Amino acid sequence: MIRLYHRWSSMDAQKVRLALSYKAVEFCSEPLAQDDDALWFDLGTARADLALLIPEQPIQTDAIAILASLDDQVTAVPIHNGLVDTQAWQALLAWRDANKNVLMRLYAPVLPAFIDIGANAADLAQYKAYAGRTYGMSVEALSNDRYDGYNQFAAQSHLFELGTHLAKNKFYLNGSFSACDIVLACDLFPLQLLDGVTFPIDLMYYIKRIETICHISLRDGLISRL
Repeated sequence: MIRLYHRWSSMDAQKVRLALSYKAVEFCSEPLAQDDDALWFDLGTARADLALLIPEQPIQTDAIAILASLDDQVTAVPIHNGLVDTQAWQALLAWRDANKNVLMRLYAPVLPAFIDIGANAADLAQYKAYAGRTYGMSVEALSNDRYDGYNQFAAQSHLFELGTHLAKNKFYLNGSFSACDIVLACDLFPLQLLDGVTFPIDLMYYIKRIETICHISLRDGLISRL
């Protein structure tokens, strides 16, 4: 059976979870804890946010590479082959790369809302220490900085124009669901958890639409799903 190890707080891990669910293939979902070093030792690979184990295939840990190749390994309903051309895929990845740093900063204060980080005091303390080292600011300071960070992201990512496009066309590319929609929905989902920011309602509907199509909720890993 296909087995997916994943961190609830990792949107890359959730991309693979959505893809497998959309394909309606049987797979075993294994949420990861923070103290999981023994697992990675047993798997014989470096620690990561996800590990996809498909029988007779090498262990895979790169979400974007998985989305691009999954149709060749799991031949159920496609998400990429025949739907996403190389130019469109590379353009989406370039958009992600251009916005990655500001997105990571925006994620930082909301990740403790996920079970694998915020449900345990020791894990939360470890995460806060990591965030402080990574961003040079406390989680609380990053939360206070969210308005400027969100406005920067909205401007440089053309967020409201993206919302208008998705409201009109329903999906990112050619009016059809594809791996592009899994990427976008997962990358944008944590922004809904930022308190007090004006997240476009068109994008809220879009993310919900992708969750419905994939028969899964990105809120499954939250401490409170409200």
